[in-house]
Amino acid sequence: MNGLERILAAVSLDATDRVPVIAQVFGHAALLVDVPLGRYVQDGEMLARCQLEALERYGYDAVFALMDVNVETEAMGSVLDYRTNSYPTVKSYAFESQRSTGDLVSPDPERDGRMPEILKAARILRDKVEDSTLVVGCVLGPLTLAVQLLGAESALYLAIDDPEKFASLLDFAAEVVIRFGEAQIVAGTHLPIVFDPSASEAFVPHQFFREMEAPRLKRVFEAFRQAGSCANWLHIAGPIEHILPLYGEIGVNIANFDYCVSPVSVREALPHLCLDGNIKSLDFVDSSPGAIAAQSGRLIDFFEDRGGFILSSGCEIPPESRPENVAAMVSSAFEK
Repeated sequence: MNGLERILAAVSLDATDRVPVIAQVFGHAALLVDVPLGRYVQDGEMLARCQLEALERYGYDAVFALMDVNVETEAMGSVLDYRTNSYPTVKSYAFESQRSTGDLVSPDPERDGRMPEILKAARILRDKVEDSTLVVGCVLGPLTLAVQLLGAESALYLAIDDPEKFASLLDFAAEVVIRFGEAQIVAGTHLPIVFDPSASEAFVPHQFFREMEAPRLKRVFEAFRQAGSCANWLHIAGPIEHILPLYGEIGVNIANFDYCVSPVSVREALPHLCLDGNIKSLDFVDSSPGAIAAQSGRLIDFFEDRGGFILSSGCEIPPESRPENVAAMVSSAFEK
């Protein structure tokens, strides 16, 4: 089996020749080949080259056309602070909470901000790996995009003070997400991963997720499926135990779970979904290859009788991670 076949089999909970392994390598790919992170997140061609070199080095099952979590908000008017060796941060947010949602205009993925560079990277990656390796794009969840447009404090106050206006903003954000994700699928990604860190129970109560975010995510995933996405992958870091039962209902096929979430609880909550996780991201910086291999082995053994498991980190593997630690996780999948 090749990487794509292995992932698709895991999504269907079918047998695989080995456990699929996806290292969530984004900026780390740049540091591997001594490319400044500030260039990696602005140059689609360079991003693709770094991703391909990382794939060649590690031999895992997916590559990512992914820059950072500020691509959409920048394309809509937020101002970023770019740095040489770290991800950009937001200097000023595009929207004020008082702004009417009727005035909002969805960005054009072929023209606005760095969106075209993401599409460029997707085209190059798909052209190079074809259907041998999963090509993953990235969009933000509607709630996370709303937070990225307003800032966390303003977004939460708007949700409390004017829930109708906030709901309209979420609807608009969902349309932005759908448009950008569909463009990525057309450009060549097999699927866009939906990053939604603001949907974590560490940020909002699970009742808020159920009422406000789940319906929008369902709309997003339905659109991606119709556009040709091979699976719907939801990535919410942090605590998610109370929202896990909603995943099947909203159309999730691959559920990422972070290090703070017990594999036992995820397995019980989602017996029929493919699961992805959950080695602690900072362990790739601070731990040892032996410790990473031990964690990987325990996860592989725990899910062996079930299938439908992708060995991975619980969140992004930090750019400064030790390459030998990443290699240890990947090697564990080949050795089991």
